[in-house]
Amino acid sequence: MAEKSGGSTVRKPRADAERNRLLLMETAKTVFADKGSGATLEEIARLAGVGIGTLYRHFPTRDALISAVYRNETAQLAAAAGSLSETHPPVEALRLWLVQFVDYVVTKHGMSELLDSLVGGTSELYADSVTPITDAVNLLIDRATEAGEIRLTMDPLDLLRAIAGGASISSGPAWKQAARQLIDILIAGMRAGR
Repeated sequence: MAEKSGGSTVRKPRADAERNRLLLMETAKTVFADKGSGATLEEIARLAGVGIGTLYRHFPTRDALISAVYRNETAQLAAAAGSLSETHPPVEALRLWLVQFVDYVVTKHGMSELLDSLVGGTSELYADSVTPITDAVNLLIDRATEAGEIRLTMDPLDLLRAIAGGASISSGPAWKQAARQLIDILIAGMRAGR
């Protein structure tokens, strides 16, 4: 089905093409986390079960794929705030989202070498991620505050910075458990401040 956009006709991607695009980004995320800059586009295509031509149709350059993976992770995290708000009590939604934020930080940290290699730099990519992440955490904080479950006396971004700092320095098999404990401690502190 074609749609008009600014005087030109824009086609919606076919369902199988969109599935391939998403599959390529998920596969790339995993391969980039495992191999960093040693990851090849050929390997990503092979593991995704598509030809290299399919990869290049969606992502004409390595930089385009790296940027798309990062933007997709940001979009998924931002969207999670709304869906968690609809399905969980306010503080539980905030806690679950913060756990997903830890995964986001770890993915971003794991891709840092790749992100640093982007030809145009990362300033635009990072700048584009600030608003959706800020809006997401504000939605969850506002909801929990309005419900009277927490009181936050600092900027919500400082909460994210604290969690990001803990997530980026953690390592070993227990890092995720340690990050969850940090989240629980921070939430307990916000509850105590009510």
